[in-house]
Amino acid sequence: MKKSKLVKRFWPFFKRFMGVALGLSLSFWTGHLTHAQSLRPEYVANIVYQRLPEIPKENQYIRQSTKEVDPDNTLISRLIRYNQDVQKRPVRYRLDWKLAFADYLGANEPVKEERYPGRNTLTVNPYKKDLEVIRSLNRRQRNELVNIIASVYNPPASQSETPQPTPQSSPQPTPQPSPPTAPQKPTFSQPGDSQLLKP
Repeated sequence: MKKSKLVKRFWPFFKRFMGVALGLSLSFWTGHLTHAQSLRPEYVANIVYQRLPEIPKENQYIRQSTKEVDPDNTLISRLIRYNQDVQKRPVRYRLDWKLAFADYLGANEPVKEERYPGRNTLTVNPYKKDLEVIRSLNRRQRNELVNIIASVYNPPASQSETPQPTPQSSPQPTPQPSPPTAPQKPTFSQPGDSQLLKP
């Protein structure tokens, strides 16, 4: 009987604590995703075209609302929107970009014309021409595209965390790597080891 009263008494506090703990952990773990998902496809497409200028832009389509050519609506921005918005795949991982290319090549899920990015905003649906252009790229070009797009959405930790040297700082000697040591075999527990776990 005492236990149930105790549970009833502390249950509201426990629920609040767990709610706060869950909220903090979710915000910590999804912080990376929020940044990646917040990058506009047009911004990422511009970076791709700077690094790979030989990739066709396919930005000659006319926007329905303005009746003018929309130069920012490119093949790569539509590819990104397809992967991110239509397929709802994460943008940080190379595998998901490889799956998007497999879709375009007809080796995975079919790309549906009625769900293709640009179908509602452009006067002509770029679906057929985009499939044709992606299929004309060779394997090296597709791999470069995958690597560049994934690196924009998920930059290596060394780029974002490495402090930049200041002109006033003196050069530090580089540490010499230690000689390799033989791997240690795991040790088995000995009698009495469980006593170390006691408070």
